[in-house]
Amino acid sequence: MAKRTIVAMPGDGIGKTVLPEAIRVLEAAGFEADYVEGDIGWEFWCKEGNPLPERTIKLLEEHKVGLFGAITSKPKEEALNELSPELREKGLVYSSPIVGLRQHFNLDICMRPCHTYKGNPLNFIRRGKENSVEEPEVDVVIFRQNTEGLYGGVEWSDPDDKVYDALMTHPKFVKNFGSVPRNELSVSTRIFTKKATERILRAAFVHAAKYGYKSVTLCEKPNVIRETSGMMYKMAKEIQQEYSDIALWNTNIDAQMMWLTKNPEDYGVIVAGNMFGDIVSDGFAGLIGGLGFACSANMGDEVAVFEPTHGSAPKYADYDVSIVNPIAMIESACMMLDHLGENDKAIKIRKAIAEVVAEGKVRTYDMMKMSGRPDVVEKGAASTQQMADAIIEKLK
Repeated sequence: MAKRTIVAMPGDGIGKTVLPEAIRVLEAAGFEADYVEGDIGWEFWCKEGNPLPERTIKLLEEHKVGLFGAITSKPKEEALNELSPELREKGLVYSSPIVGLRQHFNLDICMRPCHTYKGNPLNFIRRGKENSVEEPEVDVVIFRQNTEGLYGGVEWSDPDDKVYDALMTHPKFVKNFGSVPRNELSVSTRIFTKKATERILRAAFVHAAKYGYKSVTLCEKPNVIRETSGMMYKMAKEIQQEYSDIALWNTNIDAQMMWLTKNPEDYGVIVAGNMFGDIVSDGFAGLIGGLGFACSANMGDEVAVFEPTHGSAPKYADYDVSIVNPIAMIESACMMLDHLGENDKAIKIRKAIAEVVAEGKVRTYDMMKMSGRPDVVEKGAASTQQMADAIIEKLK
């Protein structure tokens, strides 16, 4: 069988550190592939005015699978100031390249599993009866709609006549904002489509049925955001009729953020729109150790891109010895293996991670509850490479 080709996109900051370590672990587990590097991120915005060059899109069109590190995003004015001087007067506007990838390839299904590793000192604990300490096991998979909603990019500041006139047709806009000077208005839309909403809901129920989860929780706000959240809830109830063994729970995003620390073990699969899915997945990530353990998959009909959910943390990228936790990136690589049908290798790597965490001899600075300073390795924390080494040793 011919080797697969994976588009490796380190991106910015610590992405350039954790992605090579994940590839080392993949190779140690016996996964054979050719890796071709895709240009993406801040460097290419500054030099070319495009953080997502067409050549990288072409690579993904050809090879279909990408491993992605991390991206730096900065505010509008700062982004403009860092452009090469010859590009600054061309009207270029920075937009996140990972969002660009999701929209270009319609990677509309985002899957973010959050599972506790036994022995992780960062796991969530709570007080039980008679002041006992309980450590609930979290086993949650969040399905986040990835291309629409508040991240869809349909926005205006000082809206033009057509947009303003359209807004003025809504009585609540007239009542609450009609007297606001137009140049003081900024508007962001939240657009849901039935096709994309059905796809993410169905993906959640299919996953729950396949892996034996007893519930799917819709985490939105239909009592206030009546049109978009309301449509999603209505469709969820219709789809649930096909899955009589799976309960449909409906929670509001604000209440969910309270409940996730009260009874996280009660939840199985959670599904939400773009922003609320982003929020609730970060909340659950906090219960399993933080973003150093948070992985994700962005999946469309033809292309899939796998990434940790942490940012680029550029200050850490400048350290002489990298201190960041590579487990989120390695777990994302495991999700890629699942996608490619290499489940045995994914299981093997996850087992190795579990053994390292449970053993407790090798821990990165976050697992040792240290602040992220350059000297943490001298104080006993494992470097990024040492953590990957420990996982590789367990694979032997």
